[in-house]
Amino acid sequence: MIPRGFSVRIFVPTGDPEGLKIVEKSNWVGLGLVFPRAQYPEVRKRSELKRPGIYILWGPDEETQLTKVYIGEGDEVLSRLDQHAKQKDFWTHAAVFTSKDDNLNKAHIRYMESRLIAQAKAAGIAKLDNCTEPPLPPLSEADAADAEAFLHEILLLFPVVGVTFFERRKPHDIKSKEFYLKGKGVKAKGLYTSEGFIVLKGSQAVKEETPSIHPYMKTLRDTLVKEGILQDEGDTYRFTKDYPFTSPSTAAGVVLGRAANGRIEWKDSKGRTLKEIQEVEIA
Repeated sequence: MIPRGFSVRIFVPTGDPEGLKIVEKSNWVGLGLVFPRAQYPEVRKRSELKRPGIYILWGPDEETQLTKVYIGEGDEVLSRLDQHAKQKDFWTHAAVFTSKDDNLNKAHIRYMESRLIAQAKAAGIAKLDNCTEPPLPPLSEADAADAEAFLHEILLLFPVVGVTFFERRKPHDIKSKEFYLKGKGVKAKGLYTSEGFIVLKGSQAVKEETPSIHPYMKTLRDTLVKEGILQDEGDTYRFTKDYPFTSPSTAAGVVLGRAANGRIEWKDSKGRTLKEIQEVEIA
């Protein structure tokens, strides 16, 4: 399906661009609240949180260098968020989505919670804090269609507000040049996109790391091995799925097991570095 343009209205009621954002989409009955944890004492006074809805909490995971995510639902979101404010330390931001016409019921939000947990798990970009993956609740065909339609709109809005760990576009859907990296007996292929630098499935990574490798890079590589994204194949590792990195340098560092300048290491099919191509594009 060809992506279609849509309008989004983001209202910042406090005047602080880093604070609470109220998100609405054209021709949609849903409403989103996205806010930093620091502002929760004020946000919790809003009436929207007293409605049924789903919510996402996220923040850094100190052990893995990944983003940790918790996905939940509530007949009244406020009571659930109050619990997490007391019991969960990791989250730094939250997003809540509810309906302006009060048509979301318990079955709808449980359905969307289950679907979002499954999608986050399949994407493999973040570390899920949810202990279980709840089954889809039994819904009539009409109710399931309504829930899917509401979920579709939420998934469109997530990247707009910086929530990017639920769905990864397939490489063939991304208009981007392919880049290659060779070194220390390994070969890797990737795409430089608006989502970051995506190392493609089947790419190789070295097993031996240099003594000077940065601790965060070593931790990230260890995490990717533990999560099964880097698979041991004897002399090398192999990527078992497409994986996005925040920058070309992080991607190159994981592949090579050392500090690396990704703008120089990644080259196109003609041997031009990413740096050279970017400089030509702005000349």
